[in-house]
Amino acid sequence: MTDDPATTPVPGAAGEPPQPRQRWRLVVGRSPDAPTLGQREQADAWEAALREAGLPLARSAGTTGRARVSFGAPLPAAMPADGELIDIVLTERWPAWRVRDALAGRLPDGWRMVDLHDVWLAGPPLPGRVTAADYRIDLIASTAVEPEGVVAACERLVAADRLPRQRVKGGRLVDYDLRPLLVDVRVISSGPPIRILARTRFHPELGTGRPEEVVAALAEVTGTPLEATAIARERLILADDQG
Repeated sequence: MTDDPATTPVPGAAGEPPQPRQRWRLVVGRSPDAPTLGQREQADAWEAALREAGLPLARSAGTTGRARVSFGAPLPAAMPADGELIDIVLTERWPAWRVRDALAGRLPDGWRMVDLHDVWLAGPPLPGRVTAADYRIDLIASTAVEPEGVVAACERLVAADRLPRQRVKGGRLVDYDLRPLLVDVRVISSGPPIRILARTRFHPELGTGRPEEVVAALAEVTGTPLEATAIARERLILADDQG
């Protein structure tokens, strides 16, 4: 019986690493009590977990030879998430069940598997395809505020032509317009607490729409100090996603 070419590794030339054969896109969630790690520490934790799982990871060219693992977008260190995206490149073709079994119980602390997809190996890099993110935000107010008032404030933000704000950049305050970075914001639960869903853009030149800035803009419109008691990133939106 001959080997199945779809599952047989293709070795490189003598002295060369095995060639990439497959790219899996992991959809993962992070719990609120996950360890607080910086971006580099988080990447190291994932690479260690994937290596422990025994996955045949392809490695980048160059002297570092890091595993080809890419993250959809940086996630703030203490923020929980429901649908983060991570691409891993393998030097062998594995079925989904085998990838799942290998990763079971081996993800970094505080992370869980949600789904996985076999995606086109030669497709564009994942980070460049992320265009927006959905954030679930729970709000409380220092004084009484009705859900209807927050609904109206959300509508005013979306209808606005400009939303002038300031943020810290390079150790100083800079002016910017939040409006091009805000796709949508709406109330999804009247609470308590009042829960909103905000979709903000990742823009290569303008930067990223931050959920806490959306809350600050809402507070200005309502005339009531608002505080986000919980923020979670629900999902990342890719360039070809619908809805």
